[in-house]
Amino acid sequence: MSAAGIRTSAAALFTALVLSVTAACTGGDGSAPSPRSSSPSGPGRAAVLAVKIDNVAPARPHTGLERADIVYVEQVEAGLSRILAVYSSALPPVIGPVRSARETDLELLRQFDRPTLAFSGAQSRLLPVIDRAPLDPVPPSKAPGAYFRGPDRPAPHNLYLRPQRIPFEASGVNAVGELGLETGAPPPGGEREDSRTVRYPSASVTFTWSAGRERWLVSLDGSPARTTEGDRLGAGTVVVQDVTVRPSDFRDRSGNTSPFTETVGSGDAVVLRDGRAYETRWTRSAADADTVYTTPDGQRVDLAEGPLWILYAPRGGA
Repeated sequence: MSAAGIRTSAAALFTALVLSVTAACTGGDGSAPSPRSSSPSGPGRAAVLAVKIDNVAPARPHTGLERADIVYVEQVEAGLSRILAVYSSALPPVIGPVRSARETDLELLRQFDRPTLAFSGAQSRLLPVIDRAPLDPVPPSKAPGAYFRGPDRPAPHNLYLRPQRIPFEASGVNAVGELGLETGAPPPGGEREDSRTVRYPSASVTFTWSAGRERWLVSLDGSPARTTEGDRLGAGTVVVQDVTVRPSDFRDRSGNTSPFTETVGSGDAVVLRDGRAYETRWTRSAADADTVYTTPDGQRVDLAEGPLWILYAPRGGA
C-alpha cells in the first residue's frame, strides 16, 4: 500500500473510532442534554470542565462540542476566533481539537467554582499566571495519558482529550446554573430574527433559526458547523455580548500580541431565543461575580432549553 493510502486508512479508522464511541455515549441525534434550572449553592456547587478548542477550518468538524453545556467564542490573534467549551452535565468520550489557553480564559472562568481547564499549552510567561489562578489546569504535561494525536488532520489541529482520563467527574447538573442563569419563559417583546452574524476581523459565526428543530443552527466562517457524525451544531439560546477587546501583555509564538477580552464591566447584549432577538444589558461587577442579563426595564432574562452559546463581540464590530 502507498504512503497516501496508509494515511487515508489511518484517518478513516480514527474517524470511525470517534463515531462509534461517541454514538454509544450520546443520543441518536448527538445533541446535548437540555439545561436544567438550577442556582449556585455555595459549597455544593457543581464542578465544571472547560476545554479550549481550535476554531479554524482545518480543525473542523469539532468532536464533542455538541455535548457542551456552554460554548464561549472569543477573539484571538490575527482576528481569528477560538472556543472555550464548558461541560458539567455529561462528558463525551472525546473532545477536540484542543488548543492553547489565553489570559482572557482566566478572568472568564472566575465565574465558576474552581473549574478544571484542559488546554494544549500556553505562552511561557502566561503559564505561571495559569498556575496561580483559582482553577485546576490539566495540560498534556500533567495528564499525558488523556491526550492523543489523531491521524486525520495535521498538527496542531489534531490534539484530542479523553476527559474520562483526567481527575474530573461530570456532576449531572448543567453548567448554566453555575452562572446564576435559569431556563424559563422569554421576556415580553423582542423582534423576530431569522439570522444573526457576529463578525471578528478574520472570522464569523452565524446563527440561523430553525423552527422545526427549535434551535439556532450554527455556521462558522460561512459554512454549516457539523458534529463528527455529520449533524448540525445548534444552540437553544445565543448571547451576543458587546465587550472591550484590547491588547494584552502576552504574545503568541509568531510575536503577535494576544488580545484580552474584558468580561468584567457592563454593556449591551442581544439574546436570541425562540426565533426572536431581545435587546438586553449585561453586568458583571467583579471577576468572581456572575454575569447578569436584564431587559431595559431591569427584568432577568431566562434561557430557552438547549445549549447556550455566548459570543464576546468587539464593541462596534458585531
